[in-house]
Amino acid sequence: MNRNWLKIAFIYVGTVIGAGFASGREIIEFFGAYGLKGIIGMVVSGILFSLLGGLLLVKIYSNKIAGFDDLVWRAFGDRLGKVLDAVMIVSLYTGFSVMVSGSGAIFKEEFGLSFDLGMIVMMASSFMIFLFRLKGLSFINSVLVPLLILGIVFTAFYLILGEGSNFYSHDMGTNLTHKGNFLTSSLLYVGSNSLIIITVFSSLLPMMDSKRTAVLGGVAGGIILYLLGLAILSIMLLYYPEVAAMDIPMLRISNHIGSFYRKFYAIILWIAVFTTAIANGSSFINRFSNSRYKTLIAAAFCISSFPLAKLGFAKLVSLIYPIFGVIGFSVLIVVLIML
Repeated sequence: MNRNWLKIAFIYVGTVIGAGFASGREIIEFFGAYGLKGIIGMVVSGILFSLLGGLLLVKIYSNKIAGFDDLVWRAFGDRLGKVLDAVMIVSLYTGFSVMVSGSGAIFKEEFGLSFDLGMIVMMASSFMIFLFRLKGLSFINSVLVPLLILGIVFTAFYLILGEGSNFYSHDMGTNLTHKGNFLTSSLLYVGSNSLIIITVFSSLLPMMDSKRTAVLGGVAGGIILYLLGLAILSIMLLYYPEVAAMDIPMLRISNHIGSFYRKFYAIILWIAVFTTAIANGSSFINRFSNSRYKTLIAAAFCISSFPLAKLGFAKLVSLIYPIFGVIGFSVLIVVLIML
C-alpha cells in the first residue's frame, strides 16, 4: 500500500497547526480556560477531528470532488454557494488579520520591539510574496510542520518530566469565555478550523486511490492533532496563572527551558505565522488573479488588515474564532449530509 495516507495526514496536521495552535493561545481559549475539564474537551475534539476528517475525505473520494468550487456547488447549489463563497472571503481576510496581529505580539513579547512594527513587517513580507509569487512556500511548510511538532513534543516532555503533573485546576471557563461549557467549546474549536479544512481537503482527490487511503489519512491526522493538542494543554495547565492572559503563552513557557530555546521557538513561531498569513492571503488574492488591478488589490488587502489586527492577538482569537466556529461546524455538517 502506498504512503499517500500519511501525506494526507500531514497535510491535515499542517492545515490546523497554525500560529494560533503553536502559540498556545487557541488551546487556552478553547480548553485551558476550563481547567482539567478541558482535557475531556480535547478528547472530544480529537475524536471529532478523526471521525469527521475521515468521513469528509471519503465523501470527497466517492463523489470525485475536483475542488472547492465543485464541492460548494454540489452541496449548496448556486445561490447558497455564493453566500458561502462570501463567508470564505471574510474568513480569509480575518485569518490574515489575526496572523498580522500575531506577528506584532511576537515582536513585542519576545524582541521588545513595537507591536506596530511587527505588523508592518508581516504586511510588507506578505505583500512581496503576493506581488512576485515567490516559490518555495510548500518546502518551508514541509520543514516547518515537523519542527513545530518536535518543538511542542520536546517542550511538553521536558517540562512535565521536570515539574510533574501538578496541573492547575479551576472551573472558571464558563465565566471567562462566551463559549458555554467545555463540551460546546470543543465543538466550536473543531468548527473554527472546518472552513479551511474543507477548502484544503477538496483539492486532495488526486492523492486518494481508495477509500482506505481517505479513512487512514483523516483518522491518522486527527489522532496526531489530538496528541499535539493534549501536549500543549498539559503545559498550559502547569503554568496557567502565569500565561493565561498572554498573547503568546508558549514563548513564556519555553523560557523555563532556556533563553536560547525561547529564541529558537520564537523564530519558528514567526515563520508559522508568516506561512499561515500567506495561505490565507494567497487564497483571497487568487480570486482576483485575472484582474488588471491585482497588485492594487494585494496592497489594499494587506493595509486593510491593520485596523483589525490592532485589536490584539488574544482578543481576536477569543472574538473571531468562536464566530467562525459556529459557521464552520454548520457548513461541515451540511457538506457531510448533502454529498
